[in-house]
Parts: sequence; C-alpha cells; structure tokens
Amino acid sequence: MTTPFGSYELTRFPQDPRDRLRAWDAADEYLLHHLDSGTGDRGPVDLGGGRQITVLGDRWGALTTALAAHHPTQITDSSLTRSATMANLDRAGVGTAKDTVTLLTTQDEPPARIDVLLVRVPKSLALLEDQLHRLAPRLHADSVVVGAGMVKEIHTSTLRLFERILGPTKTSLAEKKARLIFCTPSAAGTAGVAGTQGSRTAQGASADPWPVTYTVDAEGGSGAGLTVVNHAGIFCADRLDVGTRFFLQSIPNNTNGARVVDLGCGNGVVGTAVAVADPRAEVVFTDESYQAIASAKATFRANVTHDRDRADFLVGDGVAMLDPASVDLVLCNPPFHSHQATTDATALRMFAQSRKVLRPGGELWVVANRHMGYHTHLKRLFGNSEVAASEPKFVVLRAVKRMEREGRP
Repeated sequence: MTTPFGSYELTRFPQDPRDRLRAWDAADEYLLHHLDSGTGDRGPVDLGGGRQITVLGDRWGALTTALAAHHPTQITDSSLTRSATMANLDRAGVGTAKDTVTLLTTQDEPPARIDVLLVRVPKSLALLEDQLHRLAPRLHADSVVVGAGMVKEIHTSTLRLFERILGPTKTSLAEKKARLIFCTPSAAGTAGVAGTQGSRTAQGASADPWPVTYTVDAEGGSGAGLTVVNHAGIFCADRLDVGTRFFLQSIPNNTNGARVVDLGCGNGVVGTAVAVADPRAEVVFTDESYQAIASAKATFRANVTHDRDRADFLVGDGVAMLDPASVDLVLCNPPFHSHQATTDATALRMFAQSRKVLRPGGELWVVANRHMGYHTHLKRLFGNSEVAASEPKFVVLRAVKRMEREGRP
C-alpha cells in the first residue's frame, strides 16, 4: 500500500499466501490522502503537536500502520485485526510499545481526550452506534472526526448516526467507489469529560441502547427460556436467529460431562444451553470478537448458577489456543463473511482446527445454510460426515474424529 506517509507491505491475519484479498482498500487510501492533502474545501488534518489520534474499526491495521509515527490509538472489536496490526507494524519496523501505538478493544476504556477520530465504517450499524456513544464524551469542540468507507457501506442511516450522536455530518464526493464522512462535534453530541479543557456537555443526547437482553421462546430447543445478552455488533441482536434456533433443536441434550467448545460463540447461547442441560460439562467459549466474548460471559452468568468455574472464555483465532486432542465436542455455526467479502475460508479453518483439538471419537457439529456444501469439506477432512438434522434452508452436519480411519492424531 502506497500512501503519503510511506509504502507498506500489509497482510491479513491469519496470513495465507493463497488469499487474494488485500489488507486495505480504496477507503483507507482515500482517508490517508485526505489527512495529508485535504479533500475539496477541507484542508489537510493537523496530526502533530501531541494531538491524540484514535482509529476506530481499522480492518487489518492499514491506517494504524501508516500513521504509526503519530502514535495513534487503535480501537477494534476483532482479535484478528489486532494480530494483523501487530504483524504489519512489525513488518514496517514499528513496535507496539506504549510510546508508539496503543492497541485497545471495543470493551476497553477509550482515551480520555480525542483530538482526531478516524472511523472505518463497520458492517454492523449497531457496533458503530455503540462505539460513537462511547467515544462522544471524549471529543471536544475542536476535535476532527473523519469517517471512511466504500460507497456500498455508507447509507443514510450511517450519516444519521453520526449526526444524532456527534454532530453535523457531510460526505465527500466518491473516489474509486470510496467516500469520506466529515462530522463536526457539537454540544448535542459530546457529553464532555470532567476536567478536560475544551470539552462540552450534552443537552439531551440519547443514551447508548447496548447491550440488549431477551428471552429465548419455547421453540428455541435446548435454549428455551434462557436469558440472552447481546452487546453491539453481535448477529441478530434482539431475537434468536433462524440458524441458531435450528441448531439448538438439534444438538445433543446430554453431553455426559464432556469438554465442549462453542466455536464462534457469538452471544454464547449454544454453549450456555449445554452448561444448563449438563452441569458437569466443561464449556469453552471462543470467538475472534471482543464484543462476542463479553456477550457470552453475560449470557452464561445470567443463566448458570452452578460451578461457574467450569467455563472458559477465549478471544482469538478459533481454537488455535487449545491443546491438541483436548476436546470431546465442538459446536459451530460458522460465518461466511469477512467484512464485506463472502468466503468459506473462515469456516474451513474452523473445521481443520476442530479436528486437531478433538480427541479420538470426538465430534464436530456444524449448522449452516444448505448451499454452502460443507459436507464435502468435512468428508475430506474427517473421512466422514452425516446429516444430523435438515430443513429446506439449513442443515446440521456431524463429523467424528476416527483414529482408525485417519491413521494419525
């Protein structure tokens, strides 16, 4: 990626030489060009003089890496983004020491004062809403707020969020199918920080509606009656999505004290259903999203009163952090999107990781849209795959790790 701040070799994470998707796009390039040279009647942005720069929603660390000399703070919901950022910074010869780049999650306390806020518009409007609410009190009258996204990512509802939470908002002309968002913090949008010079106090600013809580209805299978807590950005915020509902109607009701992984756990309703049905089960919740793990913890604690220590909550790359042959059952509702791109790469990586951590005789259960054709991948990987349940749109597949067939752990 060539920018006014330098040229950088960037990769996504996990790094795959076969992956043709870039670690940046035209929106990143447009934003960096604007910061250096300005756009239209808006001049370049002053990044010097010790100004605090916060980058929200950086996809793979492109913005953070290019601006590393200005000591930015990155805020992300994705542990994969965080890992990609660290790798890209290291490749650029920049460390992540406290005096260079600060890496925060969407669950961390944001900087006390933000002078320049750069926002890569996320796929989830809810996550954007939540984060703008969290960051608004840290802005002040002279803060510069610039958003960026591809044209297909920026809608009227996106601009209305900026306007309602922060202040007056305009957009740039499109360039290479990318667009910028210019927002001027106002008294109605910034609540102010006690003791921060130049901050403002909100007058009637709306409250952050996240997280959202609901109860699973009677048709929710083994999840019926559970209280579910969804932080912003988790799929299907106010009800059980159709795929998960079908999965909960299909998974084993008695795991017989097994070690169970809720892989890509989201709000954790599947793993929590297992823990409630089998108090002896040891459940591991894993997801690459910090918002998801926060949701899973809240869902678990809202429903499980017995031996809460028998659950682990891990943020990271699938089950890569677990020991080989240490798990009895993996339950997975894999995603088939990476930001705006449709791909089965994440699901296939989850399946391969699952095989590695399963004990001989251990099982992987997967729910997916029927058209994804995951049964062929499971047969190639495990040597077997069977349909545990099906309906016109979804299918639940079961694969068993069989040592005698595969001849290796």
